Amino acid sequence: MTKSKFIYLNDLLLVPLFVLTVWTGIELHVAGHGSDHAVWHHWALFHTVVGLLFMAAGAIHVKSHWGWYKGLKTLKRRDKRKMVLLFSVVFLLVVVSGLALLFFFDGANTLTGLLHYKIGLAVSLLGLLHILKRKRFLIRGFVLNLLGKNEKERN
Repeated sequence: MTKSKFIYLNDLLLVPLFVLTVWTGIELHVAGHGSDHAVWHHWALFHTVVGLLFMAAGAIHVKSHWGWYKGLKTLKRRDKRKMVLLFSVVFLLVVVSGLALLFFFDGANTLTGLLHYKIGLAVSLLGLLHILKRKRFLIRGFVLNLLGKNEKERN
């Protein structure tokens, strides 16, 4: 598998992981308002597993696009990419708060959990905008991969 195909497949994998992470996070929040701790625990476990997978794929995504981040040193580039930079910072905040919940806090209804939920809603909106901006690229690549086209035939 070529490097560009691996990057593309990772980018494509991020979409369902994003949807599952948002969905399980909202379900977890809703379950926190209920009285059944087992239901809350189920959603917490599901959200944690999917969130860790999303975080790992997100780390690969950032590493594969590290040149973009290095290019932020120039003023011209920084002006054009404010939304992606904001998305990156908010994503980092949701990852840090999620890891803090995983390793340092126990149980439902913590202030850190509520903060993580609110940051998660913000990163969900930014993530949706990020995906929609790139939907044509993702769909085109998916169709070409289904047809078995290689990189030279794509261009």
